[in-house]
Amino acid sequence: MVKKAKHALIILGAGPAGLTAALYAARYKLDFITIGRVAGGYMMEAHEVENFPGTGKISGPELSQKIFSQLKDLEHEPVRDDIQAIKKENGTIHLYGATEEYKTTHLILALGTERKQLNIPGEQEFLGKGVSYCATCDGFFFKEKTVAVIGGGDSALTAALYLGDVADKVYLIARKDELAGDPSWQEKIRTHKNIETVLGTNVKEICGNEKVEKIILDNGPGEIAVDGVFIEIGLTPSSALLDNLGVSRDEKNYIIVDSRQKTSIPGVWAAGDATTASNKLKQIVTACSEGAVAATDIFQEIKKQK
Repeated sequence: MVKKAKHALIILGAGPAGLTAALYAARYKLDFITIGRVAGGYMMEAHEVENFPGTGKISGPELSQKIFSQLKDLEHEPVRDDIQAIKKENGTIHLYGATEEYKTTHLILALGTERKQLNIPGEQEFLGKGVSYCATCDGFFFKEKTVAVIGGGDSALTAALYLGDVADKVYLIARKDELAGDPSWQEKIRTHKNIETVLGTNVKEICGNEKVEKIILDNGPGEIAVDGVFIEIGLTPSSALLDNLGVSRDEKNYIIVDSRQKTSIPGVWAAGDATTASNKLKQIVTACSEGAVAATDIFQEIKKQK
């Protein structure tokens, strides 16, 4: 039997945006819950975070733990559930989880993003057999081996740097003629003895028998023998739950929000990497700020209603 619970606010997502919204909601003494599949979101996979104010150099899991500790002090803990659908009826928003239906009048969507795929031969066939989308999750298995990181942005650069301290050799392969990531990361890439950059090149195929053995390129050396392939070509907003809800999105599927993080649907706010806010700067610090803005606006709205 599906249980039902109603709250004044539900925060959907337990990454930086959702957790910061929860911090503010807890301090405002709101009746709320936070629901997420993975506590910490992609922040948990960050090898190093160097641009979050006041922390210096810190790992993603360490930063996550600091936020969890703050929430614990406020007697709040995210609920683990996989929400399958969302709909709004007669002013009430319904969220359907695995065994429970949640209801609210105020919802913050902190859905985050999903990794883009190359959609090339061998990518799905060798997933878990040398192909990975998470260097910090799977890098340990490639100690003293040869790997390729595909991508030219911040996620690819930080993955290459992490793997450069684990693997014997890292090929960083980018389709453009120059890297697009943070200049400070680029400088570290250039000076790292284990990392070789291959620019203006696409990976056409991932090959092997039981596991990854090589990649086929459309330029340069033609093929490279590798033991692993880490795909870091960017992110796309998570939107599978939004169709029934009807929130407005832009041409790239990002949730359109105003300066208060409100969406086109009354009672629904959005925060974090899946939104058009913060000039689409996808950083932990901007996700946190958007979560704070959304929770504060909801608090003020509930206060007025009372």
